[in-house]
Amino acid sequence: MSDEPGDALIRGGRVLTMGEAPGARRGKALGELHAIDNADVLIRRGRIEAVGVGLGAPPGVRTIEADGRVVAPAFVDCHTHACWAGDRLDEWEQKQRGATYLELLEGGGGIMSTVRAVRGASEDELADSLSARLAVMLSEGTAHAEVKSGYGLTTRDELKMLGAIARASASFPGTVHPTACIGHAIDPDISGFVERTIGETLDAVHTEFPGITIDAYCERGAWSLAECLCLFDRALGLGHPVRVHADQFNSLGMVPEAIARGFVSVDHLEATTGEDLRALAASGTFGVMLACSGFHVDGRYGDGRAFVDAGGALAIATNANPGSAPCLSMAMTIALATRYLGLSAAEAIGACTANGAALLGLDDRGRIAPGMAGDLVILRHTDERQLGYEFGGRHADAVFVGGRLVAGSL
Repeated sequence: MSDEPGDALIRGGRVLTMGEAPGARRGKALGELHAIDNADVLIRRGRIEAVGVGLGAPPGVRTIEADGRVVAPAFVDCHTHACWAGDRLDEWEQKQRGATYLELLEGGGGIMSTVRAVRGASEDELADSLSARLAVMLSEGTAHAEVKSGYGLTTRDELKMLGAIARASASFPGTVHPTACIGHAIDPDISGFVERTIGETLDAVHTEFPGITIDAYCERGAWSLAECLCLFDRALGLGHPVRVHADQFNSLGMVPEAIARGFVSVDHLEATTGEDLRALAASGTFGVMLACSGFHVDGRYGDGRAFVDAGGALAIATNANPGSAPCLSMAMTIALATRYLGLSAAEAIGACTANGAALLGLDDRGRIAPGMAGDLVILRHTDERQLGYEFGGRHADAVFVGGRLVAGSL
């Protein structure tokens, strides 16, 4: 992390302000970036003080020349499993030979292979590996990331994961938003696993991390609809927000239940019916689409175009994890979203800045406007559409958090 003071004048960039309005962008508004050419951004004491053309630099404030490059809000990766141990390289080779994701899961691999590695790792080891991944994400322009537990499954190991996430977040210059994904899988070796999770594990998480978001994976071979709802109804009763993985491979009826209960988001949506997708779009619940999983697993994607056109609050994220989405790059996620979710580059950018921030409750992030945090990325591009057009390579020249240069160089 740089020791530069949190004061800076970024001058002469194509500034994507995302507009003044707070909250999620829906429909046409998602692709409205409210760009200002040849604009300046003044950051004082870590917060944006002014945005406009021809701003002067107050005494002692460092001036940074953007030279026409795009200046965007730092990316928000609102769905990741970036805390893990071990790897899944052997399973990747099995998949290349024809094994499906669900076959690996049902054979004791998949999530459970990572669970075994996490149970064998210390909290220090988990925190260190997460910190290394967060550093890569930061270098790619992601300053804010949600990170889930879910590879521990026992009470002790879920708390260990959440402790590791908290420790890594303390040294990360941006924001780490923890989620307790205690319903990520079913451990077949633990008798009464679901009941134990809903009772013992949820109680322990509630005591140690009150108010943390609770998550589960509703899918064949994982948690059933009824099991998820038992977990979620109890979590809601304890005052926890809820998110859910649903409709990745099969539509099991979770979307109407999530809408009725006011969940924060339904994530995946590859197998969602048109009726459910329209209902979700009309609700206050976010839809999160994870194109990296479709790219890596089976070539199936959510219908982002239909969801946005129906007025849905769409966010996109990497889903960074060792099994279905080994990707830490939001730029790659944007590139995939333009190819397979039906989004324009502008819509994809909106979905991982303003909308990602709104989903995580980061009201002072995701936009470039007075009063917002000085969390920005200067791209190497002069046209933001390059984020959707190119894939691979480094897109971020410099990343700022609170007006401090934290990654890249100038």
